Amino acid sequence: MKKAIIGIFFCIASIQLSRAQAHLPNATTAPTKEEQEILDLSRAKWQWMANKSVDTLNGLFNENCVFVHMGGSWGKTQELNTIKNGFIWYKKAEVYGASVNIFGNTAILLNDIDLLAVVGGNEVTHAFMVTEVYLKEDGKWKMGSLTFSTLLRPVKMAKQ
Repeated sequence: MKKAIIGIFFCIASIQLSRAQAHLPNATTAPTKEEQEILDLSRAKWQWMANKSVDTLNGLFNENCVFVHMGGSWGKTQELNTIKNGFIWYKKAEVYGASVNIFGNTAILLNDIDLLAVVGGNEVTHAFMVTEVYLKEDGKWKMGSLTFSTLLRPVKMAKQ
């Protein structure tokens, strides 16, 4: 009897995790002008990454910017080299939800995405919660951090 109850519990927990959706704070309220600026900048950044526009990204990334991936973490120079040389090609990011919280000169953006990428010559698609941190320097937003966290939900993006 005890094993049956434990088994049912794990089945219910598995179903709940498989249907889990990202719940983003402030995602239901209309963004302020400054929040919209960050959302637009993030959207443009995904396109610059897909296009391997390293010169544009170089201007966006703060000199001390950090990048956290599934396989490690590194700084600005290595990220730009990774993009330029095609070690990771951020082919397409499908954004399902985004929210921004601004604290003075710091903005934290959360993106619920599916990312289609080519990594080491292999095309892969993953569901991620991406955390982007932006710092306002001399009136201009610069990226301070980009972190990919794997989501347990199934990939929603249609096969390419």
